[in-house]
Amino acid sequence: MKPAKIILPVIVLSQFCCTSLWFAGNGVLNDLIASFNLSQSALGHLTSAVQFGFITGTLSFAILTIADRYSPSRVFLVCALLGSVSNMGLIWEHHSLTSILTLRFLTGFFLAGIYPVGMKIAADYYTKGLGKSLGFLVGALVVGTAFPHLVKDLTTSFSWRSVIIVISILAATGGLLMVLLVPDGPFRKKSSGFHFSAFFKVFENREFRSSAFGYFGHMWELYTFWAFVPIMLKTYTILHPQTSFNVPLLSFLIIGIGGLACVLGGYGSQIIGAKRMASIALFLSCLCCLTSSLVFGTESEVLFLGFLFFWGMVVIADSPLFSTLVAHNAPKEIKGTALTIVNCVGFSITIISIQLINRIHEFTNSNAIYMLLAIGPILGLLALSHRTVSRTISE
Repeated sequence: MKPAKIILPVIVLSQFCCTSLWFAGNGVLNDLIASFNLSQSALGHLTSAVQFGFITGTLSFAILTIADRYSPSRVFLVCALLGSVSNMGLIWEHHSLTSILTLRFLTGFFLAGIYPVGMKIAADYYTKGLGKSLGFLVGALVVGTAFPHLVKDLTTSFSWRSVIIVISILAATGGLLMVLLVPDGPFRKKSSGFHFSAFFKVFENREFRSSAFGYFGHMWELYTFWAFVPIMLKTYTILHPQTSFNVPLLSFLIIGIGGLACVLGGYGSQIIGAKRMASIALFLSCLCCLTSSLVFGTESEVLFLGFLFFWGMVVIADSPLFSTLVAHNAPKEIKGTALTIVNCVGFSITIISIQLINRIHEFTNSNAIYMLLAIGPILGLLALSHRTVSRTISE
């Protein structure tokens, strides 16, 4: 097998291994609450700490144009190792909420050198067929994000610290695979130095701006949905006492099935174009938000779970397509920085969304709160329709 043929599989595998750090805290949340006497609101705080760390990291990486000035594979490795160490720190026995949130913040910071840099590496190898390639890459992110829930389910006879250790080792392995097997891509254009104006420069292009704002609307919904999937499942069992769910396993499957949706969306973009495919997914996820409160009342477990599985697919299917549009409309010499900037803004939005739903959830038992997630898709669809992305991308 020629080395070129293994590039995408290695990038995908490395991305999966490293992004499993993202929800490592969520996967063992109940154990953290019990071990360190945390409040139930820790879910929103843990998730937001990672997001805030990621935002800080992406902003720093963007200002310093790290992904464009240095070898992306080496940046990926360093961040994978440091992220693993930060995650491993959770096993310490004398934590407070502050120390746990600090470690999750650091994990998020180093994820800024993993997720967007992984997309940058893929963009350096693939110009034609980038939508399909990023479909696999974001699919790996989705499965990696869901993986801690599966590990928790599979290791019920082991301590939660074992879950953290396994995920940390996995992430370090992903970083090593990337640096050993994926050299700098043939389409990489090294930046000549700092571009402090890059944050504003990229948004001058209206095609880039349209794609980015569509992505921002998508992000309002995505991570809040992922964070609250276990809560939704638990809520249904409370409303229907005759029902018993394996929450960790179902959480993994509902989030993880989005990986398949990313791949299918990537192939679909080759037929109808990335923008149209993204708009369809965004519209369908908007419908899920608006009708979400109704399904909690159904007595049918199959209907409820089917709805969540469908939502788990359409909520993420547009993500690699937006990244494709962003990458195609960004200046080549700061493509990595542009992807990082868009990620920075997008994840900033997730904190607002997560904290809003988390705070409302503390004051009400109403399942209508998830309808608020429709705000993002609605605004995203308006952004896509307001400015037509003139270059139709149909890899």
